[in-house]
Parts: sequence; structure tokens; C-alpha cells
Amino acid sequence: MASKLEGSKGETQSSEGRGAFVHHAEAVWSGREPYGPTGFQGVFISYYAALCAAFAAIGGMVFGYDQGVVSVVLVMPQFLSRFTRVSATASGAGFWKGLLTAMIELGALIGALNQGWIADKLSRKYSIVVAVIIFTVGSILQTASIDYATLIVGRLIGGVGIGMLSMVAPLYISEISPPEIRGSLLVLEEFSIVAGICIAYWITYGTRYMSGEWAWRLPFLLQMFPSTILGLGILFLPFSPRWLASKGRDDEALQSLSKLRQLPETDHRVQQEWFDIRAEALFHRQTNAIRHPDLQSKSKMNSIKLEIASWTDCFRSGCWRRTHIGIGLMFFQQFVGINALIYYSPTLFETMGLNYSMQLIMSGVLNVTQLVGVSTSIWTIDRFGRRPLLLWGSFFMTVSHLIIAVFVGKYNKNWPEHRGPGWASVAFLLFYMLSFGATWGPVPWAMPSEIFPSSLRAKGVALATCSNWLNNFIIGLITPPLVQNTGFGAYTFFAVFCLLSLVWTFFFVPETRGRTLEQMDHVFKDINSEEEEARRRAIEADIIASHQGTFTSGDKERCP
Repeated sequence: MASKLEGSKGETQSSEGRGAFVHHAEAVWSGREPYGPTGFQGVFISYYAALCAAFAAIGGMVFGYDQGVVSVVLVMPQFLSRFTRVSATASGAGFWKGLLTAMIELGALIGALNQGWIADKLSRKYSIVVAVIIFTVGSILQTASIDYATLIVGRLIGGVGIGMLSMVAPLYISEISPPEIRGSLLVLEEFSIVAGICIAYWITYGTRYMSGEWAWRLPFLLQMFPSTILGLGILFLPFSPRWLASKGRDDEALQSLSKLRQLPETDHRVQQEWFDIRAEALFHRQTNAIRHPDLQSKSKMNSIKLEIASWTDCFRSGCWRRTHIGIGLMFFQQFVGINALIYYSPTLFETMGLNYSMQLIMSGVLNVTQLVGVSTSIWTIDRFGRRPLLLWGSFFMTVSHLIIAVFVGKYNKNWPEHRGPGWASVAFLLFYMLSFGATWGPVPWAMPSEIFPSSLRAKGVALATCSNWLNNFIIGLITPPLVQNTGFGAYTFFAVFCLLSLVWTFFFVPETRGRTLEQMDHVFKDINSEEEEARRRAIEADIIASHQGTFTSGDKERCP
């Protein structure tokens, strides 16, 4: 390559042009040749990466399935006859039932927090194996439970595995995906979660007709099958090239990238992405050494101190904006009221005169509606971007909450005489689920795994996932009394948070559509000193110089 030139927009490129090393902040298709079309169309071009992402997303299905199972099992007579302390007639049943559901969230919080260092230490794919093993142990205990204590322990252990999977699956997907379709592939995580909820719901809807304890044991047993397939199958998938680069295994990173893109290692697009990955990993490795010079010597104590320091780096200059966005997205995902509407829907269906079976069917329809919404985002997230989805989703959900609040406030004392407003409430309930599924359902799972730098990505995603589980726990505590004691006030409360999410998104959330993971420093404008910019330029120049003439820009043929 010829000598490096600097463009007016922070670009770095060689004078050879097409095969050049280009590092800039624009969308990938505006400055370099993409791997294929954006969005859903591109999935068929980058089919191998898409298949790997879809397989990793089984972790989301395991997470969703477990949530769906409990919602129906808790009202099964066969289950309540075994665990009498959670039956409606038992003393303190509300506390023991709440503890049963809270254990999964507590375990998930522990699992997500610890998966940050495990994913950095063992690799993304081996940490998935660890998560599956822990989840399987929890599932076995739940399936074989003969008393409440065993069930609680099983829920806690299973929750740890679920928390680990909910953190590492989107992390792995983001690091193996081409930038043109990264959003579409990350949506697979939320799609799998909702699909898992739907599958579990209808399975337990069917097993409730079984007379014995297998009515609830069988659903717990079945959740081990997809997790086992994930744990065994992930071993045959490639390592994340970005994790390999962070460990200095650059040649293996190139091989993994070539396999994921199904292109030869000499293809200029593969080389370009490989250069970007190496430059970003080396830049943040040097930044870490500059920030923590006393912790660079190899010792166990220094490793522990450096691990702790790296967590604090998520809140320092150069990363705090990303941490704020990751945590904030998960906060608003819970506080826009998704659990409130799901909680109140059976009551609404009951007051409209629907029988018990039809109430369960309509509750299942709500989950299917959310799944339809999520399906649309596979196409829209990379076509229109993350910001538009979040902004429009906030608007539509605000409107839905306010209209439902009006109907509940006026007619909740006598629904049978006001069937029209009742069915209108159901319609806006379904519209809310559709809007949430298409916007605030998938985007908060997608963005955290793509905005953090490579050195802090696992820990940043862990913090965001912990925010999800913590706020999920808070919403679970406040929603029942909020709906019971305030009626329409609960929906006004959540409408306010929907409106706040719109304002917050407008002012703080940047667009990441089409950017590579290595371009996020430019998106967030985190390189704010001439010294840091000069250091990055020097790294890029060294990488270019070390690979002059090693590839040809015209080689675009796919690997056999």
C-alpha cells in the first residue's frame, strides 16, 4: 500500500483507493464496500454468520421458555397440591409465590454480573457452555422437586444460568455479525425470548390437562432439550474474532473472520474488517496500560485489581456515555409498562365475561402479538435504524397507555354494560404489545452489545443486562399494588415513563445503524484529545505497514 492520507472527516486510507484501509465514522456502505445489502436481504448473503447467530439465540429461547412456564405452572392445581404454601388459601401465599418468582431474577442478576469476566476469560462460546451446565443443574432440581426448598434452590441456580445466557448470547452475536445486518441478527435474541415464552405458554396450556404431577414436571424437563443442543452445538461454531484479537491471537482472528464471512482471507473486505478489529483492540489495550501502569505486571493480585479497575472504567471518560445508554435502555424497557399490561390483562378479560379457558387463550394471543411485532424489527432495525424505532415506539406506547387509562378510569366498575370500551381497551392492549415488540422489545437487547469498546464490551453488556434484571425485579414488586390501588393511575404512571423514554432517546441515544463495532469511538466522539487521536493513527499506520502487499483488493471470490 502507498503512504497514508488523511481525509477531512477523520478518515485514514491508502492512496491505492479501493483496497485501502479506511477508518471513519460514516455508515459502512458510504465509505467502503459492504459484504451485502442491509437488513433482512443481507441475511441470505451472509448466511453462515446468520446461522451462527440464530443458533446462539437459542439462549434467548431458554430464557423466554422458563418465564413462560412459570406463568401457567403457578396456577395449575397439580402444582399447587404439591407445593401447598403457594396456593391461594395458604397463609402468606403471596410472599412465597413472590419469592419463587423473585429467585429467578436474583439468580439472573448474579449470573449476568459474573458472566462479564467469565466471557473475557474463557471466550464467548465457552462461557455459553458454562451457562448451559449451570442452567441444566437448576432445571434438574426443578423437575425433581419434592418440596418447596428444593424448588427454590433450583430456581436460583437456573436463574444464574439464564442471566449468563441473556448477557453472552447478544454479545457473541454482535461480535460475529457483518455491520450491514448486525441489527437484524441481534433482533433474533428478542425474537427467541418471545418465541420461548409462546412455546412454553402453549405447552403448559396443553399439559394442564394431564392428571398427575407430570403436568408441571414435563414443562420443566423439556426446557433442558434446547439448552443441551445449545451447549453442545456452540462448540462447533467459530470463536468471536474480536475476542481472539483482544487476546493477541490475530492470525486466528483472521481465520475466524474468513470463515464467518465465507470469503478468502485475502478478500479486501475481510482484510479491512480485520485491520479495524486489530487497531481497536490494540488502541484500547494501550489505553488500559496508560490508565493503569502499576497493574501491568503479571501477578494474581494485579489481575484481580485490573479486573476491578476495568469495571470502574465503564464509568470513566471514554465509556460513561455508553454505560449510561446501555443501563438506560434496559431501565426504560421495563418502566414503559410491559409487565403491567400483561399482569392486568387476565383481569380485564375476566370482567368482560370470558370464561377461564378463553382468558388463557387471549393471554396467549398477547404473546403471539408481541412475537409478530418482534418479527417486523428483523427487517426494520437495519433499514430505518435504532433511533426511529425507539422514538416511534415511545410515542405509540404513550398513546396506548393514555387511552387504556381513560377507559379503565371511566368503565372499570361496570365493564359488562360497556362492552364497546372494553373491547377497545383490548384492541389498544394488542396495539401496545405490537408496538413494544417492534421497538422497545428488541432494540434494548441489541444496542448494548454493539456500543462498547472491545476491552470493556463484556462488562458493559453485563451492566446493561443487570439493569434489565434489577428493574424487572422492581417492576414485579410495584406493579400488583399499583394496579390494585390506583386503577387507571397505573397506566398514567407508565404513560409518563413512555413519554420520558421518548425525550431521553431524542437527546442521548445516537444512531449505530451501519457502523462497525470499531467505529463506535467516532459515533460517541470518545476520542477527545489530540494525543489519543495521534495514538490511534500511529496504530493504524503500523498495521498498514506490516501488511503491505499481502492481499489484493479485487479478490472477492467466496470460499468453497
